[in-house]
Amino acid sequence: MSASADTADPLADSGLVVVDKPAGMTSHDVVGKLRRIFGTRRVGHSGTLDPMATGVLVLGVNRGTRFLPHVHADAKSYDATIRLGASTVTDDAEGEVLESAPPERIAAVTDERIMAGVAELTGDIMQRPASVSAVRIDGVRAHERMRRGEDVVLPERPVTVSLFDVHAIRRHARYIDVDVSVDCSAGTFIRSLARDLGAGLGVGGHVTALRRTAAGPFRIGAAKTLEELAADPVPTMTLDEACLACFPVRDVTAEEGLALSQGKWLEPIGMGGVAAARTPDGRVVALITESGKRAKTVFVARPSTM
Repeated sequence: MSASADTADPLADSGLVVVDKPAGMTSHDVVGKLRRIFGTRRVGHSGTLDPMATGVLVLGVNRGTRFLPHVHADAKSYDATIRLGASTVTDDAEGEVLESAPPERIAAVTDERIMAGVAELTGDIMQRPASVSAVRIDGVRAHERMRRGEDVVLPERPVTVSLFDVHAIRRHARYIDVDVSVDCSAGTFIRSLARDLGAGLGVGGHVTALRRTAAGPFRIGAAKTLEELAADPVPTMTLDEACLACFPVRDVTAEEGLALSQGKWLEPIGMGGVAAARTPDGRVVALITESGKRAKTVFVARPSTM
């Protein structure tokens, strides 16, 4: 586990890539693009982002794909535009309009009613995921069942909307556009917030623009476009940097690092949760967690066989 030049590091080409996803692409489309850009089949993503949405999408490259299940990106942040005045099949602008509210009903939706509706959808709430979501029903994703023509109604589940800020309310003859920012827990659907806000106001609602600005510690400022990555195919974060960004650090000796690289365990020191075990050369050898009298590995970043 001694220090060496970056070029000698077997993980030099591994890490995480934070992509600023363009509209119109699925998360799998982005995976395909990165496979060609980085010249490897070992690319995966940590969670889907709607095709219509833009912004932060976190992907792993090479051994970074093994780290993806451990990525802490539960908290999400979004900028969105909610259109009040119509409901759609998909709860966004790409779906068929189910019902449009008459102009007089839209005119009756005051700013105060909108703000009250937003307040009701802030905090710990129960939310029904969008029917075209990636939520699985008996092993099959909801959107796949929708495409088959099935009637899909998913059960409500608890989510947390810690921030639901309204930046602008723009009125038109047949609809109202509301520009918002949302901070929420993983599993929260912004389309569902739009649907429920519109339903509560009696006019229907759907999302017309959606941009993810953060996923856990990964923020839009660090994201690169596909064009930028094609010109300079380098991971946004090395695997070491990603581990340190997601977890607290436990500094270990070179001998302890060697033991962890072999899947052995260390003595616990009273650290709760998962920690990144960092050797004196600044590299992360493994993620470890304490259980009883052992600090055992949950992910070995640098196995001794490399």
